[in-house]
Amino acid sequence: MTKKVRVVQFGVGPIGASMVRLMRQKGSLEIAGAIDRDPAKAGRDLGEVVGAKDAPWGIVISAQASPVLAKNVDVVIHSTSSYLANVMDELLACISAGCCVVSTCEELAYPFRKHPGLSAELDAAAKDEGIALVGTGVNPGFVMDKLVLDLSAASQRVDVAKAVRIVDASDRRMPLQKKIGAGMALEQFREQVAAGLIKHHGLPESVAMVADGLGFTLDDISETIAPIIAEETIRTEFLEVAPGQVAGVHQIAQGTFAGEDKVFMELKMYVGAKQPADTIELRGEPNLTLTIPGGTHGDIATAAVAVNAIQAILAAPAGLRTVRDLPLRYLPPGPHAWPLG
Repeated sequence: MTKKVRVVQFGVGPIGASMVRLMRQKGSLEIAGAIDRDPAKAGRDLGEVVGAKDAPWGIVISAQASPVLAKNVDVVIHSTSSYLANVMDELLACISAGCCVVSTCEELAYPFRKHPGLSAELDAAAKDEGIALVGTGVNPGFVMDKLVLDLSAASQRVDVAKAVRIVDASDRRMPLQKKIGAGMALEQFREQVAAGLIKHHGLPESVAMVADGLGFTLDDISETIAPIIAEETIRTEFLEVAPGQVAGVHQIAQGTFAGEDKVFMELKMYVGAKQPADTIELRGEPNLTLTIPGGTHGDIATAAVAVNAIQAILAAPAGLRTVRDLPLRYLPPGPHAWPLG
């Protein structure tokens, strides 16, 4: 037996809008509503807000979650904040309404070490309601954790896991270019890093997920953030970076045991990046290396991973899940692409 899955979009920013447009292409999904507290969006037609060519859709964005979640919803696609503490009320509201949740909150991807109390609360609430939730996206949620663990299926022994991403942010959305400090003076960048405002979220979560998945014991997970300085003028759709200004971030997260790296994650995300690529390396028996030339486009892949995770989260056991638990795959566009009942 098959039916359309009723989905609500919670958060209609650039990534949320991309996910909405993708869901509209899936014949097995029905967009049942949308939630966004931004006064510039609430009360407007969802299709118009996301720039759909076939708008209006007759789906009005609501500033209040409860009326939308009461509409016999199967799944909520949640995309509002990187910080788990900031979205707990939103997630618990979705759970209490009996909805499965796929969220792009980076800290939700693997929250057990950083937020053990919040993790336990979400897990218990989800099990009480008989639903499942997961945090995912391109990173964390796929390239530097899920893909690493999937590659390890070809290993007899893994001693060290390493993932390196070089990302050209030139064609990425404006909030991301600002989040990596593109166009800032060096001193301003350092101040923003110290305030916790400049960084890509999720590397320590990926380190923890990979370490636990490979059975590594870690003494410590550390993270460093440094600027990448532009050597020439770089122009994007949204800003201009002069030589000597910050072009983006260079982040390293390391999981160590007895003073040695067991998991090493390196991210260079900046405008004007040369030779972007994603590379995964497993040292062990055998040594394995996987490289994606050009890298995985973050905005496109984040929307894809979240929407493609719908089928897996509906079939998952109740509770707080991670992508480590889920068999993710492409969701075809057909109206009866997969069984639901």
